Amino acid sequence: QVQLVESGGGLVQPGGSLRLSCAASGSAFQDVAMGWYRQAPGKQREFVASITSGHITDYADDVKGRFTISRDNAKNTVFLQMNSLTPEDTNVYYCHGRIYVSPNSWNDHWGQGTQVTVSS
Repeated sequence: QVQLVESGGGLVQPGGSLRLSCAASGSAFQDVAMGWYRQAPGKQREFVASITSGHITDYADDVKGRFTISRDNAKNTVFLQMNSLTPEDTNVYYCHGRIYVSPNSWNDHWGQGTQVTVSS
């Protein structure tokens, strides 16, 4: 089991930056694959970025070059640095953790979400 708590959301002007944090507890954090997803009202939750236990990262095409995911295993925390924000980035952002039981079986865990609003 792992519990995830996001922080760092808020209101920012277009072109600005925010850094989201996700603090994890309850499991061996260094073994958990972590990620960020986002969801707008009435839409499906969509992938933003991920980072494996080995620090391999992946990004959605529309955030590549603007967002950076990182993790600090000593602090059980994953971060999402978001730069050059646009109104289209306005969403609720969710922290995601995946624990592999076997190569083909896993358990997914979600945070409660943090609102990011990009507006002038």
